[in-house]
Amino acid sequence: MIVLGIDPGTAITGYAFIEERGQALRALDYGVVVTAAGEDPARRLQIIYQELSVKIAAFRPHEAAVEELFFCRNVTTAIAVGQARGVAVLAAANAGLPVAEYTPLQVKQAVVGYGRASKEQVQFMIKSILGLREIPKPDDAADAMAVAVCHIHAAPMRGLG
Repeated sequence: MIVLGIDPGTAITGYAFIEERGQALRALDYGVVVTAAGEDPARRLQIIYQELSVKIAAFRPHEAAVEELFFCRNVTTAIAVGQARGVAVLAAANAGLPVAEYTPLQVKQAVVGYGRASKEQVQFMIKSILGLREIPKPDDAADAMAVAVCHIHAAPMRGLG
C-alpha cells in the first residue's frame, strides 16, 4: 500500500509517499510545494493543487492522510492554511483517494509514542522508522512523512491491517 501524507501550508506544503510492504516502510518520494509570498492567493492555491496532482498521478497512492488544522493565533493565516489544506484534499479526492485526517497530537503519538513529543523527536523517529541516512528536510516534508506513517500505523484500528 502507498500512502500520501500531506502537511498543508500556503507558503510550503509538505508531501510524502510512503510504501508499506508487510512490516517494512519506505519513503518513495518526499518534498515540498513552495509558493511565493507575493503571488496572487488564487494562483498559490492553483500551484499547490497542480503540483500535488502531478505527484499523485506519478506515484498512484492508495490512500491519503492530511494533518488537521488545529489552531492558529492569526485568523488570516488560519484561513489561508485552511484553503491550502482544502486544495490538497481536493487533489487527493479527485484522484479517487480516501482521505484521513489526523491531529498533530495523533501524529506524534503514532510516530513517537508520546503526543507531546518535540519536532526533533518526531524527525528522529521518522529517520529511524524509514531507515533514512539523515533527518528529512525541510521540516514540512518530514511532517508529511510523519502523517503518512501515522496513517499506516492507524490501519489496524481502522480494520484495514
